Amino acid sequence: MRLRKAGGNWVDGDRFFDREVELEALAERVRHGGSTLLTAQRRIGKTSLVRELLRRLKQTGEFEPIFVDLEAARDPADAIAEISVHAKEALGAWTRMKRVFANVLQQVDRIDELAIADVKVKLRAGIDAGNWQQRGDAVLGSLAESDRPVVLAMDELPILVNRMLKGDRQHVTAEGRQIADAFLSWLRKNGQAHRGRMCMIVSGSVGLEPVLAQAGLSAQANIFSPYELRPWSEDTAVSCLRALSQSYGIDLPEEIRTDMCGRLRSCIPHHVQMFFDKMHEHLRRAGKSGATVEDVESVYRHEMLGVRGQLDLQHYEGRLEEILGRAGDLIALELLTAAAVNGFLDDGMVERYRAYYSDLAGEERAGAPDVDGVLHLLEHDGYLERGNGGYRFVSGLLEDWWFNRHGRHFAPVFGSGSDEGEPDR
Repeated sequence: MRLRKAGGNWVDGDRFFDREVELEALAERVRHGGSTLLTAQRRIGKTSLVRELLRRLKQTGEFEPIFVDLEAARDPADAIAEISVHAKEALGAWTRMKRVFANVLQQVDRIDELAIADVKVKLRAGIDAGNWQQRGDAVLGSLAESDRPVVLAMDELPILVNRMLKGDRQHVTAEGRQIADAFLSWLRKNGQAHRGRMCMIVSGSVGLEPVLAQAGLSAQANIFSPYELRPWSEDTAVSCLRALSQSYGIDLPEEIRTDMCGRLRSCIPHHVQMFFDKMHEHLRRAGKSGATVEDVESVYRHEMLGVRGQLDLQHYEGRLEEILGRAGDLIALELLTAAAVNGFLDDGMVERYRAYYSDLAGEERAGAPDVDGVLHLLEHDGYLERGNGGYRFVSGLLEDWWFNRHGRHFAPVFGSGSDEGEPDR
């Protein structure tokens, strides 16, 4: 098969590879009418899977698929405006939606000729803090009246909920908790009211459950049935590299492809594609048509882990502060660096970190999650995995990159740690 490079944040069609089992499982859930929370570690391809699922469902003519990206939304009104404007993707729904917002749109000539962003501004103006639930009920009710059942996919819902919980603060506020609780209760109510006519699929670059756990709202995730999306097997990743190499006319023998996947350790689709792209460019610059073991070593060390690889992986850091706040992010940075330096974060060291951070007080700890809360997020979102009395990085690539970025002059906050010197890297 011919396979094109991914080249972006999500893929579908001829850039999409494998995942047939997962697509079939999710399609079955849609046909049963339930709502799904897609869980996975970072960069696993959740958005790509959902978009490919919606593309295929649209082709069958069974459903009206609608994809909504909530990353820029800050409150329930923003979310409802986003959902409303994307109703243009569903046959007949946009006509009904314009009736919902008739008082806002009646003075706007040629609304159908406006750009999506301009329409969204008009719709957002018709939703305020006092009527968002009523407007939202009307919006989802209009979608549920479609001739075919609607599949409403909401990407980055966890990011939106996190913003609701914290606003401009670094920690959960009482007001934010009330807003998030009301919004999730509203989603639950509508999911139940329109079961059989509308189902929801939720995904995001961070996990919803750890976000809710910070606010004691974990039960609000019960509306969604979780589905875990796992990394590719090594065989699948090796097959992907073979398909890419054939498409771009370069020679990657099986032992080379296996070596590439072994260095990644966890075959996250984005990382597999990233490794191929950097290998392709390396060979092109060298005027070579085939790769050797030396090429794999050079690309991994100088491209994947070097300065040029920073932009591809630094999002792993950025999301932590957004979800955990500054104080929680410092704990995460400490734990991850200790794990990268030592190759393992054993239970004894975890206990020392618990004792150290529990003794801190005042501004330095205000609103921060404890060590166990941080570990819960790191494990849930695929940074670390637990086993044999401690934690280790799931991804070999992320572990090596984190060590290069933070570990070379690391000393634990509670004093001297390992006296074995720098690990052999």
